[in-house]
Amino acid sequence: MAKLRSWTQIWRSIVGMCILNFVLYFKIVTLADDTGSNSIVSEGDCKNTNYQIFLPPPYQNISSTICKPVWHSYELRYTKTGDTTTIILSAPYTVGWVGIGFSRDGMMAGSSAMVGWVNKHGHAKVKQFYLRGRRQSEVIVDKGELPLNNVPAAVATNGAEIYVAFQLQATTPFGKQPILLAFSTKRPLNHHLSKHEDKTAVIFDFSSGSTGPVSNWLIQIRKSHGIVGVLGWGLILPVGAIIARYFRHKDPLWFYLHSVIQFVGFAFGLATVLLGLQLYRSVHVHIPAHRGIGIFVLVLSILQILAFFLRPDKDSKFRNIWNLYHSWFGRMALFFAALNIVLGMRAAGAGNDWKISYGFLVSIILVAVIVLEVLAYLKRSQKRSLPHTFQMDPVGEATFPTNLAKGTCPFPLFHTTSSFY
Repeated sequence: MAKLRSWTQIWRSIVGMCILNFVLYFKIVTLADDTGSNSIVSEGDCKNTNYQIFLPPPYQNISSTICKPVWHSYELRYTKTGDTTTIILSAPYTVGWVGIGFSRDGMMAGSSAMVGWVNKHGHAKVKQFYLRGRRQSEVIVDKGELPLNNVPAAVATNGAEIYVAFQLQATTPFGKQPILLAFSTKRPLNHHLSKHEDKTAVIFDFSSGSTGPVSNWLIQIRKSHGIVGVLGWGLILPVGAIIARYFRHKDPLWFYLHSVIQFVGFAFGLATVLLGLQLYRSVHVHIPAHRGIGIFVLVLSILQILAFFLRPDKDSKFRNIWNLYHSWFGRMALFFAALNIVLGMRAAGAGNDWKISYGFLVSIILVAVIVLEVLAYLKRSQKRSLPHTFQMDPVGEATFPTNLAKGTCPFPLFHTTSSFY
């Protein structure tokens, strides 16, 4: 019992140090975010253009807008009335298309864009596109996640500039939003966009009108969120569960390995959640399913940690109930964690390298579980098929002869004709 208490105290110290470490890391990243956002703010004045004379209603009826230069000669005007946000993008134009995309993390994959152009017959066109991937076949017309209202979007040219205007209907106010800007000098063919000639990504603050580039730390946090999540919930925690199920014959080594590995996996899972919260705080990434399942898995992980410290003795009448609780809650956590990793990759528009790597990892774990499960089943079957071994009578219940002839032995070890006595 003294040894068990000492191990319990050690694990409590480890958990406390891990939580403190990641909380401090979270605060440091937060301070870096605040400092970086203050240093990249740039402001300027737009050209004095009366766009109301060439844009159709209701855009020509907008009396006041906030306007900011965002890239080269690109200017972004916006105004908010109730739940409606009106956005007007102006850009240099000769021929081809001009687009503005709304991204969760400053990346093209997984974003939605409004694209405007003038076809060869002189007709203005504007469409929403869903940028599912980088290939042309993954740019889908009339699809996307932008909350457009019933007012049709509009495109108009004025001199050497093109204007793309549309309205978004959202109850949640726009804050810092990564936007993508791109153009091509070739017209879309049958609504298939040609490859852009140039592009950029900026963070536009719709609450203040300030702009700034999508910094490398934001992209790095996004990658770290995915990598740490896959390592923690996709690799470390499943390995710890495998040890607990298939290596109990290595007692007490299996228990120490299981405990250490699961605590390390919990630390990785906690870091994943903190990085996800930092992403949400920075760019207001709205992925309710991924976020909700992540919090649910974290709660299950915390309950598993508490179960370690509150487990009853082996001879307790509650031990069987605790075993069922611990094993099934662990299985639930691993299942929903794997599901959430897939949802996260889909929401982030992860490339094939991410999908192939995680699929390979899951395949290895599944093959290992199947092989170990078959070996465990064969071992159990072999034990059931063995004959019952001879059981000696307990000490004190055997009947010993009381009258032995002199020179005889009650336990003849060697069956010979001669006597050793």
